[in-house]
Amino acid sequence: MRTHQVRSGHADFSDVEAEARTKHGPLPEPVIKRFSVVEYEPALKAMQRFTELRQENTPDQIWLLQHPPIFTLGLNGKPEHLLHDLGIPVIKVDRGGQITYHGPGQLVVYLLLDLKRLHLGVRDLVRRMEHAVIELLANFGVAAQAREDAPGVYVHEAKIAALGLRVKRGCTYHGLALNVDMDLKPFAAINPCGYEGLAVTQLKDLGIEPDLPHIAEQLLKKLLKNLY
Repeated sequence: MRTHQVRSGHADFSDVEAEARTKHGPLPEPVIKRFSVVEYEPALKAMQRFTELRQENTPDQIWLLQHPPIFTLGLNGKPEHLLHDLGIPVIKVDRGGQITYHGPGQLVVYLLLDLKRLHLGVRDLVRRMEHAVIELLANFGVAAQAREDAPGVYVHEAKIAALGLRVKRGCTYHGLALNVDMDLKPFAAINPCGYEGLAVTQLKDLGIEPDLPHIAEQLLKKLLKNLY
């Protein structure tokens, strides 16, 4: 499995186009990319470009990263779910879902997958993503659940992981966000994922050592097991 590591906040996505056009065997291994804190818009544009250019045998990619503080509003997002202006940027994006918050200390996993090659539907992918997070938390002795009415992962009714995807030509981008050790106060300025009064939590508040790089590698293992 190929990996790519970037520690700078100024991630270089210049290789995305070449990688999207690269041809491999019928079942190529996914490429894993590890970034540090990356600005949201360059990452979004790179995901879109990769998905636009990828070919039948282009390897999937999984990106592990964090974002500076930003609110993102999904395709059907309603501006009224932003309750207070905190001076944090708000950007309209092309994933499903309503409004959510990203910030340092939150692990973001972007899944650039070929669903046709994996023989997966969107609903099945969502369930596998949720199951990977649930398995991760179980390893730390925390019982978590998914909900039929609201995608994501919850601990005692508080949301700890949010999911949002975009599918184009049978391929996905965007992914999931797991709260590890972050400032949760901005969530109070929104209706998280469009749900009024929805509580949020994070690994640190559940007594889990908030070693984000370690958590990222453990979640990656769960995702690979559930997806491939």
